[in-house]
Amino acid sequence: MQRRHLLQAASAAIAAPHLAFAQGYPAKPIRYIVPVAAGGGNDMIARVVAERWGRLLGQSFVVDNQSGGGGVVACQTTARAAPDGYTLMQGYVATHGTTPATRRVSYDAIKDFTPIGMIGATPNVLAVNAEVPAKNVKEFIDYVKRSPGKVSYGSAGAGSLTHLTMELFKQETGAFMLHIPYRGIAPAINDLLGGQTQAMFPGLAAALPHLRSGRMRALAVTGKQRSAQLKDVPTMEEIGFKGFDAMQWYGSVGPAGLPADIVARLNETQVAVLKAPDLAEKLSAEAVEPWPMTPEQFGQYIGAEIARWTALAKARNIRLDE
Repeated sequence: MQRRHLLQAASAAIAAPHLAFAQGYPAKPIRYIVPVAAGGGNDMIARVVAERWGRLLGQSFVVDNQSGGGGVVACQTTARAAPDGYTLMQGYVATHGTTPATRRVSYDAIKDFTPIGMIGATPNVLAVNAEVPAKNVKEFIDYVKRSPGKVSYGSAGAGSLTHLTMELFKQETGAFMLHIPYRGIAPAINDLLGGQTQAMFPGLAAALPHLRSGRMRALAVTGKQRSAQLKDVPTMEEIGFKGFDAMQWYGSVGPAGLPADIVARLNETQVAVLKAPDLAEKLSAEAVEPWPMTPEQFGQYIGAEIARWTALAKARNIRLDE
């Protein structure tokens, strides 16, 4: 009996520091690393969510923009941080999807991080210059195949989601288009509007003003359901492209080894933020719809994204560090 009591006391002593730590979390501000420069859509999403998230947790979030290396610097900083819940990062489709699929990076997008939860996502739009004689995807494919070597598409850069999504389209359809990579989405859109390129797969937020002006035409969107902002435009899935649901997504991660109870606390409060009635309106500026997930669901989603884009990059011979 005495031995059993001693063992119970020893177990309680081992568990007590962790338990006390979890119950007192968070006891100070949380650093929230954003892997892009201040001012863009990714940054805006982070600040909108972090401000509300901190309010629920009773501690402020300090947004730390680290844009070096296309997100690699932010990932390294986060992966090397102490797993105590005081350093988190806004991962997104590049840092935990397309970048590790297309080049060697100094972090493991799965093993070096603890998934906390998805924040939200926005579809990409198959868009063409208004002068292109195609009103739907079938007509566009026919147009491309009738014009060998004459149709080009722009992207926000080699290895970007806009690049890989169009390469997925080319793989699915057998249509050939020349890839013109740009340094960012804005110059790519400018040349599409000017007719230097004929098509692209921009994110919905970047495309919307030009779709509304009539200078760009939407043929389809990615995702599993139609966008609330383009209700008349079908999804790629609807028109027969099964599994063509590539999205521009954003979520929160921490370094590997975050205690489960802290992850649960962070996820619980993040989901509450995402379900607040006014948040969808705030995120609509970036055409992002809240998409709450459990940590397990988000981890599975990241794994599936990396597998999807790695397979495509291999099939299309896209390797940016060789």
